[in-house]
Amino acid sequence: MDNRILGVLDLERLDRDLYRAQSHWSKPRPNLYGGQVAAQALRAATLTVPEGRQPHSLHGYFLRRGSTDKPIILQVFRDRDGGSFSARRVVVVQEGEVLFTVSAGFHATEASGEYQIDPPVGVPDPDGLPPAATHDWAEGDPVVDMRPVRHHSSGAATGEAFVPYSRTWVRAGVDLPDDPALHACILTYVSDYGTGFAGTEVDGLSKGGPSLDHAVWFHQPVRLDDWVLIDLWPLRASSARGTYMGTIHDREGRLGCVLSQEALLRPHEQPGPPAGKS
Repeated sequence: MDNRILGVLDLERLDRDLYRAQSHWSKPRPNLYGGQVAAQALRAATLTVPEGRQPHSLHGYFLRRGSTDKPIILQVFRDRDGGSFSARRVVVVQEGEVLFTVSAGFHATEASGEYQIDPPVGVPDPDGLPPAATHDWAEGDPVVDMRPVRHHSSGAATGEAFVPYSRTWVRAGVDLPDDPALHACILTYVSDYGTGFAGTEVDGLSKGGPSLDHAVWFHQPVRLDDWVLIDLWPLRASSARGTYMGTIHDREGRLGCVLSQEALLRPHEQPGPPAGKS
């Protein structure tokens, strides 16, 4: 693990609100990882907002697959700067074709009451879990260390209906600057790992496939140079599309974000990176 995590988000400024980014995978891949594209798009947006405003949400659509051997261009549109909120749109282009579009919201932190969903219970500590196997699709990722948690049923001990989950501990593996916006971008990067349908067995549906759209709502700042737990669960699948939700908590139980994604689950789609293969 090295500082290429920072290289992923080190965008080249070409002009006002216009940036260029590169892929940083250590092994050749035919297609860009969508989490990387989403993270770079959010990073471009953060570079244009007033100081002190942090990401509070993003909503993106994956439109085309991208190539890992060519740079991508990111165009930021400054839709609004209000008294405490900012709104940005980012269009990601490669070879003249739009790969990804995203709307991102930013907010100046305010004091208020707080509530959050608790993290899942009974999850093994990441230090006692093995790394992702060498045959797993994420092996070779230069950005994060992964500790997959095998599927469990939340109702196994109580007799409730089986609910499959996909759970993974991830961390950057290097010390990171004290920059909440940077950590939010890396949180976006890892939010595209896994699939909420990993534990399902449904005739006529694959367990994972290309992402169609992706949304993240940011809550408490969490550090990505320590372990965070991705917890995903399915909601509904039909018409060869599946929607799932998820949370990301840190080791202290703080809720970093809530996420949702819709993926294509056609039976002929091979299991593999189930999220964001723009």
